[in-house]
Amino acid sequence: MQFPEFFQRVPRFRAHDPLADFLGAAQDGLLEYGYEDAVRLAGHSCPTVASAYVLACRAMAMLYRPGLPERGGVGVAFADDLEQGVTGVIASVFGLLAGAAQDGGFKGLGGQFVRRGLQQFGAGIPLPVRLTRIDTGAAIDAGVDLSRIPAHRDMSLLMGRCLRGEADAVERRRFGQLWQERVARILLEHWHDDDVFHLRAVKHET
Repeated sequence: MQFPEFFQRVPRFRAHDPLADFLGAAQDGLLEYGYEDAVRLAGHSCPTVASAYVLACRAMAMLYRPGLPERGGVGVAFADDLEQGVTGVIASVFGLLAGAAQDGGFKGLGGQFVRRGLQQFGAGIPLPVRLTRIDTGAAIDAGVDLSRIPAHRDMSLLMGRCLRGEADAVERRRFGQLWQERVARILLEHWHDDDVFHLRAVKHET
């Protein structure tokens, strides 16, 4: 299996997973994920998968700063319903990195390590996603504006030709290259761009 070269240059996500530690699945419960893991999960690499990966990595790091994020220790709420738009794709990436599952997830052992029911949809929140620590209640709202990273001017024409079966092999390769070039810009050039990725701590009323 060969992925585009830039995948290897994308920041990786490291977390402590208490369940992996308890079951001896990983030494000291330390797990590491790369962008290629999100691609394997989704089955494709696109701006949605890329931006969800960045948001999840940055939000988890912010929520647990300065320590190591704890996988399975957060709930993830989405403003949209599961079936709306690309919410399901985004939720799957957040589930991978945050360890938060929907109703069909792991039910736990002796009341511990519960992962199911940690994703909620149709939540009344100001940004598309909210991550909340189960132990402290600290929360981060997160969203993305990909309009600041426009697609190449030829993308729309090439996509249409590819979908209609009109494109030749050269055009199909060109489309894939331009598609992944935008993904690479999102991941490598704009990872820390706060005009693209919006993250803010939720202030709790006292």
